[in-house]
Amino acid sequence: MAKAKLFEEYTIKNVTFKNRIVMAPMCMYSSHNQDGQVEDWHRVHYPTRAVGQVGLIILEATAVLPEGRISAQDLGIWSDEHTAGLSELVQTMKVHGSKTGIQLAHAGRKATVDGDIFAPSPLAFNDQYKTPVEMSTDDIAKTVNAFKDGAIRAKEAGFDVIELHGAHGYLINEFLSPLTNKRTDEYGGSDENRYRLLREVIDAVRSVWEGPLFVRISAHDYTEGGMTPESYVTMTKWMKEQDVDLIDVSSGANVPATIDSFPGYQVKFAETIKYETPIATGAVGMITSPLQAEEILKNERADLIFLARELLRDPYWPYRAAKELRTEIKSPVQYERGWL
Repeated sequence: MAKAKLFEEYTIKNVTFKNRIVMAPMCMYSSHNQDGQVEDWHRVHYPTRAVGQVGLIILEATAVLPEGRISAQDLGIWSDEHTAGLSELVQTMKVHGSKTGIQLAHAGRKATVDGDIFAPSPLAFNDQYKTPVEMSTDDIAKTVNAFKDGAIRAKEAGFDVIELHGAHGYLINEFLSPLTNKRTDEYGGSDENRYRLLREVIDAVRSVWEGPLFVRISAHDYTEGGMTPESYVTMTKWMKEQDVDLIDVSSGANVPATIDSFPGYQVKFAETIKYETPIATGAVGMITSPLQAEEILKNERADLIFLARELLRDPYWPYRAAKELRTEIKSPVQYERGWL
């Protein structure tokens, strides 16, 4: 019997993932001292998924600047003081054979921390959010440098993959979409200008990072005049030219909108980006069944399967998937008696 494609190895640059199962970044809001440090929750949560045989585990949105946190309880990477805790997490996950990634992020106008928050334009997300300060070119340069410094620290901590968070209405996404970027300078207006911040961030990160580089996008704004998968293709072609390896294709959350979500509702977006760019993609969004994941891969609709909430419900989902797909996988030595 042919081995399930879900459990085939997948190599990007010099990094080989033992399977095509990825834990998508999910905020844990568990840095309780509000200093962005790794705490006991993270030390249990992430390695448990490594024991469960997830191929690549990407840490939650990790802020490159304190004002760029979604909440005051987010992990941070804006200081050298964060590196030791992140390195400890990396080593604990790698013991169990998982590759490790970190999502470098800035929340933009959706930050809920004290003090000023920043965005391309002074537009609040909704009535519950603060109105952001429109970023100056100096603010933009500071932010680009913060992503670069974050990449340096990620490398020091030993991560295998860096993902840039360009989705869900956070800062990079806000620059990319005409719904949230109303600037009239070189960072607003045309596709090329709205892409400029991300271009500068990618170049800055690539100047210090040789490994796999992913970008998460919100491929659809679900609002008239906003971004669509087809309109993103121009930008994903630029990303590929800048040596981005994979596009993690999500959608929504840039502006308030009604979304008809259903199992696999974002897979067609990943498929469009994959073939129209062309570039490797990750599919995400209400993927819960091993058969569903296998179908996406076998029909070449995406290259990796990103699981989010399903891995909150079941940290041993790869074991269950292997049984359902009749594929043998290596179990942790400690669990061999149970993983028959």
